[in-house]
Amino acid sequence: MAKFFIVALTVMLVMQGFVSWHVWRVLPFSTPVKVIVLLLMLLALACMVLQFKSDSVPLGMATAMYEIGNSWLVIMFYLLMAFLVLDIGRLVHLVPATWLRGNAITSLVLTGVMLVTFIGGNIHYHNKQRQEINLTTDKPLERPLKIVMLSDLHAGFHNPRAEVGRWVNMINAEKADLILIAGDIIDGNVRPLLEQGTVEELQRLNAPTLACLGNHEYITGIDKALDLLGKTGIRILRDDRINVGNVTIVGRDDRSNRRRKSVEQLMQGVTRGDYIILLDHQPFNLEEAEQNGVDLQLSGHTHRGQVWPLNWVTKKMYECDYGQWRKGKTDYYVSSGMGIWGGKFRIGTDSEYAVITITPNK
Repeated sequence: MAKFFIVALTVMLVMQGFVSWHVWRVLPFSTPVKVIVLLLMLLALACMVLQFKSDSVPLGMATAMYEIGNSWLVIMFYLLMAFLVLDIGRLVHLVPATWLRGNAITSLVLTGVMLVTFIGGNIHYHNKQRQEINLTTDKPLERPLKIVMLSDLHAGFHNPRAEVGRWVNMINAEKADLILIAGDIIDGNVRPLLEQGTVEELQRLNAPTLACLGNHEYITGIDKALDLLGKTGIRILRDDRINVGNVTIVGRDDRSNRRRKSVEQLMQGVTRGDYIILLDHQPFNLEEAEQNGVDLQLSGHTHRGQVWPLNWVTKKMYECDYGQWRKGKTDYYVSSGMGIWGGKFRIGTDSEYAVITITPNK
């Protein structure tokens, strides 16, 4: 973990240096004004780094550090891309060098594009999409089964009680038979959930709610996460299963636990005549569900990249990084997530929940 932190910090410092240099050159202001702008950028980066010490400061300050630091990370990434494009344009003589030196028009255009992109991205993040999915099965279900599936709530500093409460209202309005959560309920710290009373919102879910663990439960600290989730009324399936009528829901532990059971091990003793749903947070090795007779696998984790062009990256990383998929007789749904990690922006992707109706063939 320490090595990862050092590498991540080094990358952020390089990005900060590149962007700061270009901002200094392009701004048409006096030196004192430029210094203030760069100090504000440095403060935003400090918030990103110091958020890991957030337990030692008041909750409001910790929340501000999280919001500013993680938002700046995304904004800095977009500024990096913008300046790289301008640099390449200059090298191939498509962009005049004067555009990048004390240029008010370039500064105004960049500022405007960034404002439109990130204000729009924030608005879009709060506009949750409802995905309706209809499946059929030859398994003998007593009646159509309505499931609300969601993943990646990332409840915490940036998705506080009021926001989670709004999501619960949306989910409850569906009047589902089951609510299934494919991991990452907690963002990375139980403190805001406890101090804000977010647990009480999760207790309001009006249907039996089952969940598997995600990698952020392990980032939180697995014992702290399990203790908090135990207060919500959500049944955590950690390499475990439960029967609901003639439906079996299997919850696989996250791959953060290298000793978790394989799908084959989890399927031992499962009644194959039941409709079998597998919850597995990270959508790797999808063929395992198909090979072991799973009818429906539900996953999350990818966020579909969260912001463009990272959705291109997740598309290369995963066989299915988002949406419906089918292998053999097994259906899959990989959600881009109800919540979000980091800056509250959705650019080229959606925040969503899925309403899945499974109807028996007559």
